Amino acid sequence: MQKILVTGGMGYIGSHTVVELIQAGFDPIIIDDLSNSSVEVLDGIEKITGTRPQFFNFNLCNDVLLGNFFQNNTDVRTVVHFAASKAVGESIKRPLLYYKNNLLSLLLLLEQLAAYEDSKILFSSSCTVYGQPDQLPVTEQSAFKQAESPYGSTKQICEGILRDACKANPMLKAISLRYFNPVGAHESIQIGELPQGTPNNLVPLMAQVAAGIQPELKVFGSDYNTRDGSAIRDYIHVVDLAQAHVKAVHRLLGNKQRNNYEFFNIGTGNGISVLELIHEFERVNKLKLNYKIVERRPGDVESIYADTSFAKKELGWQAKLGVEDMVRSTWKWQQSLSSKK
Repeated sequence: MQKILVTGGMGYIGSHTVVELIQAGFDPIIIDDLSNSSVEVLDGIEKITGTRPQFFNFNLCNDVLLGNFFQNNTDVRTVVHFAASKAVGESIKRPLLYYKNNLLSLLLLLEQLAAYEDSKILFSSSCTVYGQPDQLPVTEQSAFKQAESPYGSTKQICEGILRDACKANPMLKAISLRYFNPVGAHESIQIGELPQGTPNNLVPLMAQVAAGIQPELKVFGSDYNTRDGSAIRDYIHVVDLAQAHVKAVHRLLGNKQRNNYEFFNIGTGNGISVLELIHEFERVNKLKLNYKIVERRPGDVESIYADTSFAKKELGWQAKLGVEDMVRSTWKWQQSLSSKK
């Protein structure tokens, strides 16, 4: 089986991608420092797939440990790189942490891969690279606007690093997947989002409010130029997103790229407002959420959703799961977590 290094593979998107890689016949190896995840995720992966992937617990910014890993795993030539700090709000408060962690980890990985003539990297990018776009939906050719947060800025810089590295080394192959807003949990309810402390993202926070863990849900802004005044996002089920990674890995390994650096939007193409998502969560799960509208939050864009036609054409991928699947699986996952306490 082809070995695939998955950095941050114990995290939310990473763990779902590990499951899909195993089910597609790959042999994923995980590096994760467990800063925003739990070792128990391995149990969930094993229950779903029957396989317990090899796991190394360290931070990628430790170049000694990373070098030791590659010295002992010389057959690892393909990397799916998730490991990064990822909260928009936190990045505004702690920008240096984000620049150090997100940039250095990629640079050190690329230095290790440079030792091989044929190496490949699939990068976890974000729709935040587009800033507040002038036109919607955004296509892959939409210009990068000024990032609204240090987090978004790190993703823009990382894509630039990959682009330049691929220009300098034609043997390096890279793909960036620009995610929109992943939500939901695996249908088995064995893995899902496990935020440390108070969630930064809307959907896990909704679930914790519904479970009585958090007192209320704050809706940041009601005066945006949208149909109900709340911000609009493109929410995508995490399993659909994970399957897009498998498609991209096949593209890399099959040498099907048109250029040695490529990038794709990964979303549904449907814009949903924050208030619409709250009401859908209530309707599908037959409950009421305690929410309050407050002032806008720094770093948030008003509205963004994807044009996904390029990913459909080139990767042969498109989202299959809808909003009902997203909010239903989220609540089931939260209930399973609450029952374990």
